[in-house]
Amino acid sequence: MDEKRKHPRTEVNQPAYISSGGSVMHCIIVNISPEGAAIEVDNSAFVPHRFRLVMADDASVVYECQVIWTKKNRIGLSFVATA
Repeated sequence: MDEKRKHPRTEVNQPAYISSGGSVMHCIIVNISPEGAAIEVDNSAFVPHRFRLVMADDASVVYECQVIWTKKNRIGLSFVATA
C-alpha cells in the first residue's frame, strides 16, 4: 500500500480524551503527525464524526478532529484547521 501522507506518523502510546457535546471518552493515541493521528477506543460506534482530541497529560493541547476511517476499534483522524 502506498503511503499518501505528507508527514510520517510517529508511533506513540499516549492517553487522551475525545470531547464532543459535553461528553468525554477515553482513548489511546497510537500514532500522530502534524496533520492527523490514529487512536484506539473501546467502542468506535460512540465516536462522533467531528470532535476535540484532548491530551490527558496536558489539557491545554487540543486538536479539532474529523474521522477519516474506522477499522474495528482503531480510528484514523485528520486534524481540522480552525479559523
